[in-house]
Amino acid sequence: MARPLKYKTPEEMQAKIDEYFKSCEGKLLKDDKGQAVFDKFGHPIIVGRRPPTVTGLALALGFKSRQALLNYQAKRRFDYTVTRAKSRCEDYAESRLFDRDGAMGAKFSLSNNFKGWSEKGQSESDDNTGQLEQLLKGLKSDG
Repeated sequence: MARPLKYKTPEEMQAKIDEYFKSCEGKLLKDDKGQAVFDKFGHPIIVGRRPPTVTGLALALGFKSRQALLNYQAKRRFDYTVTRAKSRCEDYAESRLFDRDGAMGAKFSLSNNFKGWSEKGQSESDDNTGQLEQLLKGLKSDG
């Protein structure tokens, strides 16, 4: 007998996905008077900010693993919802490729969680891999 679905509709799942991404933004630090606190450069201090990840998304949705989320993606009615959420995680990781401090983690996440970023000897990804390696070398030489 199959286990009942955790989410009955894509809309129900989307509401939890939105909560997850909102929680990743963190919250503005405020002083005792309720005023925003700024760092020495004049930027507001955000506490609790964290990168959106596929595993973090799966856990926030109440799944026990990343694979359980991927299993939902295989269901036709949830494919768009899960694919779009994963694309938001991919977008974040891809943007970190241009950040010297986050480049290696981003590279690992992209190559292990998203199609088309693998460094394995696949002929289609060889061009992307070469470009990725050149970008990372450029970041190292800039520092």
